[in-house]
Amino acid sequence: MAGQGETGKMRVVVIGAGAMGLAAAWQAARLGHSVDLVEADSQAGGMAAHFDFSGLSIERFYHFVCKSDAPTFELMRELGIGDRMRWRDTSMAYRIGGSLHKWGDPISLLTFPHLGLIDKFRTGLQMFLATRARNFRKIEPLTSRQWIEAGSGKTVYNKLWKRLQELKFYEYADHVSASWIATRVRRIGTSRKNIFREQLGYIDGGSQTLVDALVDGFAAAGGRLHLGTPAQEVLVTDGRVTGVRAGGREFPADAVICTVPTPLISRLVPALPDADKARYDAIKNIGVVCLLFKLKKSVTPHFWVNIVEPEIEIPGIIEFSNLRPTPQTVVYVPYYMPVTQPKWAWDDDAFIREAFGYIRKINPAITDDDLLDAKVGRLRHAQPVCEPNFYEKIPPVRTAIAGLQIADTCYYYPEDRGIAESVRLGRRMARDL
Repeated sequence: MAGQGETGKMRVVVIGAGAMGLAAAWQAARLGHSVDLVEADSQAGGMAAHFDFSGLSIERFYHFVCKSDAPTFELMRELGIGDRMRWRDTSMAYRIGGSLHKWGDPISLLTFPHLGLIDKFRTGLQMFLATRARNFRKIEPLTSRQWIEAGSGKTVYNKLWKRLQELKFYEYADHVSASWIATRVRRIGTSRKNIFREQLGYIDGGSQTLVDALVDGFAAAGGRLHLGTPAQEVLVTDGRVTGVRAGGREFPADAVICTVPTPLISRLVPALPDADKARYDAIKNIGVVCLLFKLKKSVTPHFWVNIVEPEIEIPGIIEFSNLRPTPQTVVYVPYYMPVTQPKWAWDDDAFIREAFGYIRKINPAITDDDLLDAKVGRLRHAQPVCEPNFYEKIPPVRTAIAGLQIADTCYYYPEDRGIAESVRLGRRMARDL
């Protein structure tokens, strides 16, 4: 192989310096390869990157850690930051019928006023069994709606789930995989001190602590990071990858690991067979407009609040300061939606006005004077739409082009997007070189 010596050292280009790309590049450099990591943004980290929120360094898009996120813990130990992991008792709630109701433990379920006794029993049993399941192959052909209605009942789906799914997936709401939803239930359900105490984690200093450690470790291993260098084309000759054109430069390569969203692949890799391009193009994604508020007052005592109110058009809020201590209250308000929705075209101020109005509706004690700052982040490809039997839809990581591996967040399926899955898959691709 061109560029590969007796030691097996290869010229590797990794596209995308999000968590997956960083983990892949760091692992490849540690294995002795010559690695260039190209990133379109001016900073590394992708969705895990921080920004300066009027003096507070915080993630642009919210992140939290669960006790099952073993790849994250292993990586942190190897990077020498294993002692930066922090755990905190957290809780979630439902806003329904104009009131807030704690959720997620047996007592909260029993005292929840909007379900009957049989519905409560069926819901508790279904959620408990999901946390104990080793896999969800049996429900892979089902939609989330079919699975929830079969287990908890139609009343539970209509009261607790239907609006949440419609406000996140819109026209795709009835096409979401049961395996994907059940895996999310299991991940949160197993992150507990006991059945009455949920515990979630954060990294001291935020996700930027891990991003910085990966960047430093990559550089120490001889890797080269190129920021502000958008990938333009994966170069191929005679069916084998030869390099990447990025930022107006050409980076020679014996192997390429590409971590950009699948909707961008057809344009980025024109040498792929048409049938393969069609598979990437068929994977649907939705965008997110993620608002971040800094407030003088707390909104609720909970980390996560699901909202099923007809007059509130967001599926929930995340009061991040109830997980990671910050000087002021910090609240994320995510608007997930297909980018074809008219609301996607709203300007930032319109989103801020509406979302802050919802925060005040949830807690009427909050006034205009309590708003210290607000920021808006946007991603066009934030969430893949994972349908039943989604495994069959995902193209192989190893492509028809020799030396080219491609994966994005949809390859975590049935797991949702998360740093742990980014790390696991990124390191695996580097080892598979």
